[in-house]
Amino acid sequence: MAAEKIEILDQEGVSRAITRIAHEILEKNKGVENLVIVGIRTGGAYLATQLQKKISEIEGKVVPIGSIDITMYRDDFGSRSDLSVGQTDIRFSLSDRKVILVDDVLFTGRTIRAAMDALTDLGRPKNIQLAILVDRGHRELPIRPDYIGRNLPTARNERIDVDFDEQHAPQAVHLIRV
Repeated sequence: MAAEKIEILDQEGVSRAITRIAHEILEKNKGVENLVIVGIRTGGAYLATQLQKKISEIEGKVVPIGSIDITMYRDDFGSRSDLSVGQTDIRFSLSDRKVILVDDVLFTGRTIRAAMDALTDLGRPKNIQLAILVDRGHRELPIRPDYIGRNLPTARNERIDVDFDEQHAPQAVHLIRV
């Protein structure tokens, strides 16, 4: 039986979701003062770049951006041989900053837990806020996003794919039914 691929968000839908998240971040934080954006490699880092661009368009100020690799912080690191360690690129202090942590899909919450551990090893943020393009449910940890592009309850055997182009711009979100 072939997998069924259903488009959930097209390019314009993804763009609208990013715009909405940007406005919500600015509203909640009353602007960009002490704000930084950190994307989880790789999809989260790509989305963080889009979010930074949108916030800059709206506010006329550039928010510092970085990316974090959470491979070494994963709770399944020792049991998986298919994981490769990437690079963390954060060229600013996290101390007393409001960190917008960005990822593409929120599932069990384990990736976010690993990312928070990695962030706190680099400094002590004032707070960490979570921005997610798609929340698919099935949490195993008490993790809740602050900003959500789209809530999409899924079955455990389904998958969410975010497609990016060669310039790492999001093109679409698909639900894959196996």
